[in-house]
Amino acid sequence: QPKFRGTSWELSIKEQRLRVAIHMRDNPSLKSGLVVAMADAYGVAVVRAQRQAKLMAGVFPARCPYSFAQVMDEDFWPE
Repeated sequence: QPKFRGTSWELSIKEQRLRVAIHMRDNPSLKSGLVVAMADAYGVAVVRAQRQAKLMAGVFPARCPYSFAQVMDEDFWPE
């Protein structure tokens, strides 16, 4: 929902990126499971977004279109 992308949205993303970076640093063995973890998290996020925005199924891609590196990149802000 691009019209709701404000400071709070950006700060939420920054916070979560920091939390993930810390968690990955503290648990380096998790790196081997990133593909599965990303797929699981994306599936949950799609359902949550559909519910919150009252969107129909099929609005979002079936698979996450972003890599872990993109998601964690502080300069990456998808449209």
